[in-house]
Amino acid sequence: MKKPILAVDVVIRFKGGVVLIKRKNEPYRGKWALPGGFVRYGERVEFAVVREAREETGLKVKLHRLVGVYSNPERDPRGHVVSVCFSARQVGGKLKAASDADEVKIFKRIPWRELAFDHAQILNDTGVR
Repeated sequence: MKKPILAVDVVIRFKGGVVLIKRKNEPYRGKWALPGGFVRYGERVEFAVVREAREETGLKVKLHRLVGVYSNPERDPRGHVVSVCFSARQVGGKLKAASDADEVKIFKRIPWRELAFDHAQILNDTGVR
């Protein structure tokens, strides 16, 4: 039986903007995305999202709230990936691209047409305009 894959995404508001990463790998290579990634077996989603934020942006974050669960089977071209998305704030670390991010940047104006996955919907759901 096929099962969905579990992932996490995080909306980090930082210095008057939102932190996005430029994807280094396919799918959506070169597009901007929320920091995030796959949950490891035995890992809680709350720990996975903090880990992914640190791995991709260099920032240590504290979770603020659950934004939502995104489960459209078409949201990721690799297959049925369900994402649990949180909002968070920076509590340490230094902003720098790492892991599978080519670049990391704070956006005060979101590049809506250059976003990967369903991240425009997620940002809209958090009230980012």
